[in-house]
Amino acid sequence: MHKRLKRLLKAFFPHLARPDDAFALSLLKGEERALYLAMDPRDREHAVRVARRLLKAYPEAPPSVLRAALLHDAGKALRPYHPLERILTGLFAPPVPPYPLRRGILGAFQVRRHHPLYLAERLEDPEVRALVLEHHRPQSLWGQRLHRADQEE
Repeated sequence: MHKRLKRLLKAFFPHLARPDDAFALSLLKGEERALYLAMDPRDREHAVRVARRLLKAYPEAPPSVLRAALLHDAGKALRPYHPLERILTGLFAPPVPPYPLRRGILGAFQVRRHHPLYLAERLEDPEVRALVLEHHRPQSLWGQRLHRADQEE
């Protein structure tokens, strides 16, 4: 209950998020840094927690896995979420096509459902791209580990 209340508060007050950007930027390279910094602070905070969880559980994690953990939700930065959209898209996810990207609540549903695709189209590293694409439906061992770390919220 405590975690849900914190998430609800941060939905309305993003300035409450405290992402460790220095940690993230020390692991990211090239265009990945800009993609990370374009993310909402709440999503950056979440991404750092996911990366740290992976690092704690798997100290041998390859750099590409940690970078995928830090970027896995960066596709959401394509379109900012309003607080009520953030809450509604977390509760309900109708099937919507990825393109054309719409405005309003339909666009919010598209971003929620297809954010891995939107990010993958912008990533250069094929290993990071593959993990980002499978973070909701893992295929590989590292994809499964990333998925579990992402779900531990």
